[in-house]
Amino acid sequence: MKKSILIFLLFSVFMANAQEKFQSLPFGSIKPTGWLKTQMQKDVEGYLGNLDKLVPDLINDPIYGSGRLHKNSQVKDLGNLKAGDAEGSDQYKWWNSETQSNWWDGYIRNVFLVDDKAGIEKVHQYVQRILATQDEDGYLGIYDKELRYNFNSENGELWSKATLHRGLLAYYEAIKDEKVWKSLVRAVDNVMVNYPINNSSPFSSGEKFNGGVSHGLTFTDVLDKMYQLTGDKKYTAYALFLYQDFSKTYQSECDVQLSNILNPNYKLKSHGVHTYEHLRPLIVAAYQNKDLQKALTIYLERIKNTTTPTGGPIGDEWIAERTADATHTGYEYCSIHELLDSYTVFLQKTGNASIGDDIETIFYNAAQGSRNPNHSCIAYLKTDNSYEMLGTKNGEVEPDRKQTRYKYSPAHQDVAVCCNPNAGRISPYFIQSSWMKENENTMVATLLMPNVLETEIKGSKIRIENKTNYPNENAFHFQILLDKPTTFRLKIRKPSWTTSIITNEKYRVEDDYIIIERTFKTNDNIKLEFKTEVKVITDSKGEHYFSYGSLFYAKEISSLQIKGKEYARGFEDLNYEPLDKTRFKFIENHRATFNNNNIKADLKNIVTNKTETVTLIPFGKTILRQVSF
Repeated sequence: MKKSILIFLLFSVFMANAQEKFQSLPFGSIKPTGWLKTQMQKDVEGYLGNLDKLVPDLINDPIYGSGRLHKNSQVKDLGNLKAGDAEGSDQYKWWNSETQSNWWDGYIRNVFLVDDKAGIEKVHQYVQRILATQDEDGYLGIYDKELRYNFNSENGELWSKATLHRGLLAYYEAIKDEKVWKSLVRAVDNVMVNYPINNSSPFSSGEKFNGGVSHGLTFTDVLDKMYQLTGDKKYTAYALFLYQDFSKTYQSECDVQLSNILNPNYKLKSHGVHTYEHLRPLIVAAYQNKDLQKALTIYLERIKNTTTPTGGPIGDEWIAERTADATHTGYEYCSIHELLDSYTVFLQKTGNASIGDDIETIFYNAAQGSRNPNHSCIAYLKTDNSYEMLGTKNGEVEPDRKQTRYKYSPAHQDVAVCCNPNAGRISPYFIQSSWMKENENTMVATLLMPNVLETEIKGSKIRIENKTNYPNENAFHFQILLDKPTTFRLKIRKPSWTTSIITNEKYRVEDDYIIIERTFKTNDNIKLEFKTEVKVITDSKGEHYFSYGSLFYAKEISSLQIKGKEYARGFEDLNYEPLDKTRFKFIENHRATFNNNNIKADLKNIVTNKTETVTLIPFGKTILRQVSF
């Protein structure tokens, strides 16, 4: 059965039952361990923890307080090159709200998850400063009284709130500060009072570029979380209203508008980040209105066509009606994060195990493969086949824009300081969705990684540590600690690449979840291993990829590192020039073996026309590479 048909059938069941399959756990219930914690600690010590020092004018701009925007506010100098962006010049007024709030969101989550004491104290101070900017009526945002909720052109009203509130919600869940909660309730109520449900049009902003307005649809992230925390359906009803208003107004980023989705001839064309983040509002809206079920199925399928096998969604920067390609379509780090986040929402709502595969593919491949494995910096844009990182896409020249995005940087200020904050968000969001509850009797390991969960089940405190080196190994040791012996059900997602399961536990498999149900002792253990084999995956262009387990493998290309702009000592832009331009071609009668976390595969050298045994290493450990053959 085709995956798209399976998704439709599973979603149909979900809508018929009209209830969410899984429950998200509070932020902070799940923390990283092992290599994942080490990587996050390095991020806090590196670009993530120092971004406010690398671009202080952006992070420290008092745009939510004394620097609120007014009718005479001028476009700000953000230190970036604006060539080719004149159409959207008004966006530069609100950009600092996105930059700093997304950064704080990631910073808050990282320091709490790795228990960085100094960082946590810094967060406490930040939150108090932000709460102090709230007006008596509950307004928490970036506009003065004359402008707020009164726009007929580009603005960042809802977008600035979405980015800010997401971080505050994480902070609230981490420490349960009632002052923060009351502030958030008042702030969200302020939006709903000033944009009355079914009696206003928050997304009406003329018929010119309105990227910030379109970003504002993700205010539904806040509403969905408020619903999960309270059970109050006024939040999800308002989310549906926002999607419906968005669909009937002019939007420059319009892929998710209902009329476009239902048009069989329409192809995704918008700014990739918008397209992928807008999947979340559509999911939440479809949960409220079953008539949107078909639209969601269509939209999911279209997104699949824009995504490479490694999980990289086209975003360089517009999709432009293309399908994913290993060499000629790039993906933005922002797009990587937003698609992953959207899939986690779909996983929580439906419990669809195959979406867990998609999430892991994105994080362990496209996301890791856009990080610099040796330095604290990330690529703004990256391609699967990365033959050079000298600013342009594998040497291609864009006629209307000086391209600089294909490089590694701790900030990317010459373009926009958006990808680095989002790169700081992706690990916490990934971890947050790794455990969920199905009911009071069932815990679900939805995503696999080294982590530790602390929560309650059936009135007993429970701690489950997943001791694993996954995805570099496919063996798992779940150590379970309980207050008292407890009978409950543990579900563990079985990845689609699994050929067999090794465990001494009595289990059954339902909907690609391994189910173990028994009485667990106060100190108990579950061990299992997923067996697999080298797989060849063919993309829509006929290119072949090698994978083993959840990882893809690539031929590393040696390179010369070239330093660029220095932001501070140890933080500089890095370009890479290839030292070897040899390319390889797939052959049908190949041999491919896995050993010591490498794949050795027979491939044809295009220059010599001879077959060679080539060593392929994990995609996420490469800078320059060939991954499709």
